[in-house]
Amino acid sequence: MSIDPSSIPNFGGQPEPEPQGPAGPVLPDQDLVKQLLDQMELKYVVDEEGDLAAPWEQFRTYFMFRGEAEQAVFSVRTFYDRPHKIDEKPQLLESVDDWNRRTLWPKVYTHTHDDGTVRLIGEAQMLIGTGVDINHFVSSTVSWVRAAIEFDKWLVEQLGLEEAVNEADKPEGDGEGGPEGDAE
Repeated sequence: MSIDPSSIPNFGGQPEPEPQGPAGPVLPDQDLVKQLLDQMELKYVVDEEGDLAAPWEQFRTYFMFRGEAEQAVFSVRTFYDRPHKIDEKPQLLESVDDWNRRTLWPKVYTHTHDDGTVRLIGEAQMLIGTGVDINHFVSSTVSWVRAAIEFDKWLVEQLGLEEAVNEADKPEGDGEGGPEGDAE
């Protein structure tokens, strides 16, 4: 099974072409997601547990298949790496609740680690056990990836993290320099 390039949503503002895929439902698998990520020109790795992951600078997005037969689920889960202090959790929860009310995906929640740091996780899921339309699968997956990226940008704006991001980009030394390295 392969993905028709015209089925990948266009983010450039032009109308999307009419997708054309196989007739009838398909059962998505990791190879299909790899093809999609290749066509989106996104780098990915397979982790030690066999899950597919696309790394960004501040987060990692995993593409996971869980369950069997009719209960099989495809999950796109993003782990945001920016640590937050435990005393910031009430503000994080307010922001996450606001995001979850305003958007369909990813649904975001907090995870408090044993060391007291709080990190965010976003997730979207699709039941795939009986098969899905290839066009629906592709457009949903692409939309979920885009929304995971948008959430990170939105959170930086909401919490005023631009300064922290800019500070992290400064070269070591006098502290007077501007951003260096590759910008994404």
